[in-house]
Amino acid sequence: MSDSIGDNMNFVPLAVPFFLLLILIELCWGWLKGNNTYRVNDSINSLSMGLLSTVTKFVFLNIGLLVFSSIEHNHAVWSFDMASLGHWLLGILLYDCLYYWYHRISHERQFFWASHVVHHQSEDYNLSTALRQTSTSFLTTWVFYVPCFFLGMPIYMYVSIATAHLIYQFWVHTQHIPKLWFLEWFMVTPSNHRVHHAQNPEYIDKNYGGLLIIWDRLFGTFKEEDEQIEPIYGIRSPLSSWNPIWANVHVFVGMARDAWRTRVWQDKFRILWSRTGWRPADVAARYPAPKSDLASFEKYNPALGSLAHGSIVAQYILLAVFHLWSAGQAGQLSLPLLWMIVVAQAYILLVIGAVLDGKLYARPLEYSRLLILAGMLYGSFVGGLVGLSWLYYGSSYLVLSAGLVWICLRSEQSRETTNSMTKAI
Repeated sequence: MSDSIGDNMNFVPLAVPFFLLLILIELCWGWLKGNNTYRVNDSINSLSMGLLSTVTKFVFLNIGLLVFSSIEHNHAVWSFDMASLGHWLLGILLYDCLYYWYHRISHERQFFWASHVVHHQSEDYNLSTALRQTSTSFLTTWVFYVPCFFLGMPIYMYVSIATAHLIYQFWVHTQHIPKLWFLEWFMVTPSNHRVHHAQNPEYIDKNYGGLLIIWDRLFGTFKEEDEQIEPIYGIRSPLSSWNPIWANVHVFVGMARDAWRTRVWQDKFRILWSRTGWRPADVAARYPAPKSDLASFEKYNPALGSLAHGSIVAQYILLAVFHLWSAGQAGQLSLPLLWMIVVAQAYILLVIGAVLDGKLYARPLEYSRLLILAGMLYGSFVGGLVGLSWLYYGSSYLVLSAGLVWICLRSEQSRETTNSMTKAI
């Protein structure tokens, strides 16, 4: 099977406009009810993680698709009939059960958690959190679905079920929908998924189901939401950063650092397959990892002025337009151009993160972005990789993007100066 078949049955791109509309509706509903669950910095970061996850697929090899195709054609012991409703239902049950084990192991084993952690870093819980996806799933996720292809599931059926399954999970990321009576017994609902995203000791590592909660009930990982225990969202060792690259690699980096530091050779290898949170005893004693004090928990929320927030939102909208255009062109572009697009989008996300974090290096990072991307664009034009239209539109994007970053940085500088003068008086 070719990539085109998988693409044709991928329902997610069709759902994206509805995702964004529902996010806007939830935001408005929260304001009207006096229970807004959104912050600009957290929401922009979640959307940035989703965008980065999508754009990296332009250049990273789809290992899973190659393995699936080989197994389907050469090693299948049975065959699903796509004309049979019963086979479709069986396929959904099989996929959902495998998803449960993928999701559970992604919480319980450190290497898989290093990839999955991205989805749990948000300290808010709203529909934008659903779009907070990892960029390293190509390393881990596909392994768990190999049984589908040994049983002869066509890739066409697999992609249909997998993307519909993912779309279903979007709506459960909300605080505005209460318990849903009898559905709580067998379906994944907003209530039992709120438990899954909480870091409270009573809730942590529970409710792994994607579509059906029956797997959690069957395998002993179900926990009902308790109205007396309000969920505290996020991860126990808080990221405290809006840097999207660091968000994707910080656990991997921590594992590598611990492996280097430990004096016990067995522990250098044990780290890779250890339970999540395990560290070599000698390293843990010398370099203790901080944990959130849930009794006095405060969300990571660096101060930023309203004009800066507005500029960041406008910057993200501009980037989203660029991203949607590049996604539509991806299949027709050469690998060097695809890498240039990935670098361009990742670079502005880094700048956005640095600005939201209030980092002193945000300004030089922006200067380096403009210099490097302008050089890449001009070099591609001179080298014949792109035509005059690319040079025109690319330059226009850089100018608009630079203007928005300048407004943001300038407004923050003025606000800080005013605050300093006020304190001095």
